[in-house]
Formats: sequence, C-alpha cells, structure tokens
Amino acid sequence: MSALNLPNILSMSRVFLVPVVMVFLTLRTQFGFIEGVNIGDLIAGFIFIVASATDAADGYIARKKGQVTTLGKFIDPLADKIMIIAVLVALVELHRIPAWMVVIIIAREFMVTGLRLIAASEGVVIAASKWGKVKTVSQIIGIVFLIFNIPGAIIVMWIAMGLTVASGADYLVKSMDLLY
Repeated sequence: MSALNLPNILSMSRVFLVPVVMVFLTLRTQFGFIEGVNIGDLIAGFIFIVASATDAADGYIARKKGQVTTLGKFIDPLADKIMIIAVLVALVELHRIPAWMVVIIIAREFMVTGLRLIAASEGVVIAASKWGKVKTVSQIIGIVFLIFNIPGAIIVMWIAMGLTVASGADYLVKSMDLLY
C-alpha cells in the first residue's frame, strides 16, 4: 500500500492550506470591503472550513478503505495542530481572541502529544478520545465564528477552551499510570 494515498493527500492539503488562510486573514487591507464584510475574512473562513472538512474525510476514508499508514498517523494530527494553532495565532494578532486562551489551547496540545510520546515509548497507543474529538469540533466552530466576526464568537471559544481543558484532563487522568 502506498503512503501517498487519498487520506494522506487530504491531510497534507491541510498543511498547504494554512498559509493560504493566513494570507487572506492577515493581509486584509489588500482585499477591501463589500457592504461591510471583509473579503479576506470570507475567503479565509471558507478555506478554513474546507480544510477542516478534510480532517473528517481523511480518517473516514483511511479506515473505510483500509488505507491507514504510518505517514497518516503522523501527518493527520500534525496537520490538525498546525491548522488550529496558526489560525488562532493570527486571530490573536487581529485582536479577536486573547493570547492567554490560545496559550491554554496550545499547552493542552503539547501535554497530550507528550503523553502520547511517553505511551509510545512504553508500547502503548493512546487513541483519540470522544472528548478530544468534541474539543476539535468546538475549536473549529469557535474559530469559524471568530474569522467571520460572528457576535458571540468569544463565548463559543470559552466553551471550546473549557472542552479543551476537560479533554486534556481526561487524557492526563487516563495516562497517570504511564507517568509513574
């Protein structure tokens, strides 16, 4: 089986779409406004939604067609983290989310990645939990709200942050035996 299959191409496409989202989101003055809506935000938001959809599609296709590869196990979570973190950092620059919220989200990602590395060194696989999947969906929804400047977006991000902390705590509690 080739490592260059559709699920892995979808995962890699997320990595390549991140700079495109960043350009449209942060180089805002080059795109002007249409009836009070920034075109850069619209384009960035739609590309982010497409990139996020590839996250659901790649895993589904890989499992359904038996195309799970080592490359896919590596690139899929890496692509997710790059996409979420890059866009959150851009949103801090745009003053749409406080930096401390983003630091908490990034800290959780480092902690879970560290736990997975420790587990792997012990021959244990820590699979994505339902909490982790709910966390990801909530972050994506919150980020879309922030990109499109939807009223209440910060409330959605508060919920996403709460789920992020809960998910991190869940991974930590379930991995405690690996830390001793």
